[in-house]
Amino acid sequence: MMLRLLPRLRPAALLLCLACGALPAAAQPNMPVNPQLLRADWPASWISHPEAPRDAFGVFHFRKTFELAEAPARFLVHVSGDNRYRLFVNGKAVASGPARGDLEYWNFETLDLGPHLTAGRNVIAAVVWNYAQYKPVAQVSFETAFLMQGDTEREAAVNTGAGWKVLRDDAYAPIPVEREKLGWVYIVVGPGERVDARRYPWGWETAAYDDAAWAAAKPLRRAVPKWGHTHDIYTAWKLVPRTIPLMEERMMRIPQIERSSGVAADTAFLRGSGGLVIPARTRATLLLDQNELVTAYPELTTSGGKDAVVTLTYAEALFDEQGHKGNRDATEGKRMLGYQDAVVLDGGAGRHFRSLWFRTYRYLQLDIETADEALAIDDLYSTFTAYPFEQRAAFASSDASLGRIWEVGWRTARLCANETYYDCPYYEQLQYVGDTRIQALISLYVSGDDRLMRKAIMDLYKSREPDGLTQSRYPSHEQQFIPPFSLYWVAMIHDHWMNRGDRAFAEPLMTGVRGVLDWYARYVDETGMLGPMPAWNFADWAFKGGTPPGAVDGHSAILSLQYAYTLDYAAGLADAFGRTQEASEYRARARQVKKDAYERCWDAEKKMIADTPEKTSFSQHANIMGVLSDAVPEAMQQDLVRRILDDGAITQTTYYYRFYLTRAMKKVGLGDLYVSRLDPWRQMLALGLTTFAEEPEPSRSDCHAWSSSPNYDFLATVCGIEPASAGFRTVRIAPALGALAWAEGRMPHPAGDILVSLNRREGGGIQADVTLPPGVTGVFVWGAKTAPLKSGVQRVML
Repeated sequence: MMLRLLPRLRPAALLLCLACGALPAAAQPNMPVNPQLLRADWPASWISHPEAPRDAFGVFHFRKTFELAEAPARFLVHVSGDNRYRLFVNGKAVASGPARGDLEYWNFETLDLGPHLTAGRNVIAAVVWNYAQYKPVAQVSFETAFLMQGDTEREAAVNTGAGWKVLRDDAYAPIPVEREKLGWVYIVVGPGERVDARRYPWGWETAAYDDAAWAAAKPLRRAVPKWGHTHDIYTAWKLVPRTIPLMEERMMRIPQIERSSGVAADTAFLRGSGGLVIPARTRATLLLDQNELVTAYPELTTSGGKDAVVTLTYAEALFDEQGHKGNRDATEGKRMLGYQDAVVLDGGAGRHFRSLWFRTYRYLQLDIETADEALAIDDLYSTFTAYPFEQRAAFASSDASLGRIWEVGWRTARLCANETYYDCPYYEQLQYVGDTRIQALISLYVSGDDRLMRKAIMDLYKSREPDGLTQSRYPSHEQQFIPPFSLYWVAMIHDHWMNRGDRAFAEPLMTGVRGVLDWYARYVDETGMLGPMPAWNFADWAFKGGTPPGAVDGHSAILSLQYAYTLDYAAGLADAFGRTQEASEYRARARQVKKDAYERCWDAEKKMIADTPEKTSFSQHANIMGVLSDAVPEAMQQDLVRRILDDGAITQTTYYYRFYLTRAMKKVGLGDLYVSRLDPWRQMLALGLTTFAEEPEPSRSDCHAWSSSPNYDFLATVCGIEPASAGFRTVRIAPALGALAWAEGRMPHPAGDILVSLNRREGGGIQADVTLPPGVTGVFVWGAKTAPLKSGVQRVML
């Protein structure tokens, strides 16, 4: 079989940077934990500063110095902190954490420090920060604290408690985000940082540093595992092992200076091949272009320039006088607006600065004001960070423009995945279920890694309220409820079941599934549809405020049919786990809701489902759910989908809900129209976007992974690769090439890669070369014709 696809991509090497640089690959979590530490209180105590308030903004440095007779081959420790920590061993950065969770499920990292320890004197150091009232909405917190526990007696010398020292770093102050300057948009990612280098304890993380003046750290309380037999009723953090890998970190050079003033621009400092000198008593501005949006730590190295101030401003794009972004490549006549960091310099040589939390930017502006001494910028680069997804899938076709959509879509998905999935990395960094369902499928299809998906499902499971509803986004210290998102959480469980078939993971979640569906059942009124609904019933930004007609007053066809659609998913799960009575109940509920919604909302004249029984408004959305739920008779579904595609007068889906539009098109045999309907993505590329936006212009967020659905559909729709049974044990390949002459795809499967090479034949036929992993069989579908597929390599001619 001849494939045009490029060789499988490899993850970039993790590079060490200066000072607080990127993490070494050797420090990976998820190693076996001493079982005793999961059953009983830990000998180590949580520690903090003896005097500083533990509920206020603060940055703290912790140190432990100890001796080793010889360098150990292995030295396991378990580490956590609140809000967050960054760990150093003998001056080298080795880990950041903890992975975000909540107080009932507080993550700890298990790390092997052996490769970083030496015979003789060693120092373990950690910077711990508490953003307090400025913390991101996604950050749950109790109080400032740090924890380290050795895995066995051999490592007990580093247990937090006696011998640990602490310093409050008064060099730091918060820079709250000025929302009014950004048009009062919702932005909740935490503050910027102002660092006064004149007060910073340089070298604090190294073994040579003298910490004699530091205070002894104060023990707070014993560390307690979530499922241990504790007697400490005052514990705050219930500890659980981290289930995801450490985030990727790698250096990225900033390629260009877009414009400058007050100093002659020289890009040597961006290449790392020379410095840029700003004379004394000078004001200068440098606008830098990364050329693509990144989630990264800015890393700045300076020398001299005592009392100078360097302010860093971060933005996805620049804004015109109307507050619009326009073409993202254009900067002329536009202004820089965004959150900021600032550094006040002490005049020292080789001073290296890195923000505590990463920033999101394409454009990075330096505003520099020197005092009586010239300043040299020795180096400036970005340290990219994201969940370490590896692109194992590939896609190519006779339409080269699809390759660019694939590239930008995958970048978007990567920037929206860290310790949780993000709706957007610049404004919120919150894990919303509606976004996350689509993101998780992209992750499965492109990387084959389901660990972040599993964590997301469990995060939302932990967010449930006593009435059964999940929160709309989690982790979060502010509650928010979007009831339709709880339905998508059920769909996520079904997605994972079909793709992985992990009964031990999925079956215990059925309690949560039942809670969500029973919550909805309470709102079905005498019409058989959902009546007035509480909370924010978001469907798509196509509607004002995202809320469809009937959500507030009752009898929304979209919401009622989404409920029925989810009941069918739940029935399938219940059947798989032998819960036949439960499955029958869900199907009976679904049948009744479909029947009543169809009878009340079907408009015989327009031949489509109205948004409500009053039939005063129509949308693609209601009809999509009518098809996906099978409320509309199957024989009528294809004509219905054609009508809603052609009728521009009804409410159209935006990027988010197009995922469900594609599901409906594919279901009724119109998948061949998919490729011809990708103009919205081409338009985003024409506007200079390097990631896909939240919604059509003017868009708040330039990076929203719900808009990356083509990365899933190029494989699932165009190449047609889908699971035919739970766990992907069998496969159904039903390509939808549209006008493409050929297409090829590779998709990671739990048993190996699935490869397809599709070529049109004269007369409307197809030649397909298919490779299935060992033990996997399936069926190939082309129009009304089918052919069996076996494990291994085969050619299908239809």
